[in-house]
Amino acid sequence: MDKQFKIKLSIADRVYPLTVHSNQEESLRNAVKKIDKMIKQFEQSYSVRDKQDVLAMCALQFAAQLEQKEIDNFQTTSEVESSLKRMIDLLDF
Repeated sequence: MDKQFKIKLSIADRVYPLTVHSNQEESLRNAVKKIDKMIKQFEQSYSVRDKQDVLAMCALQFAAQLEQKEIDNFQTTSEVESSLKRMIDLLDF
């Protein structure tokens, strides 16, 4: 069983204490790095001063990426199913 322990993550100059499983720590720290990188990009590109606006833009960006991956996965699955069906049809001849 994974042991739970406390960590502190800093996002947009705020510290968030969390209790996590040991197998979650690395992914959470990597996610924070990605968020911080995206915050810096938005601040440089759009000269946004309000952290809440920047965080909302980050959330939108990540959600859009996730949605696109789900669409891509669905299309790939549909293509594979279609190919398999054609192969089965050929074998049934």
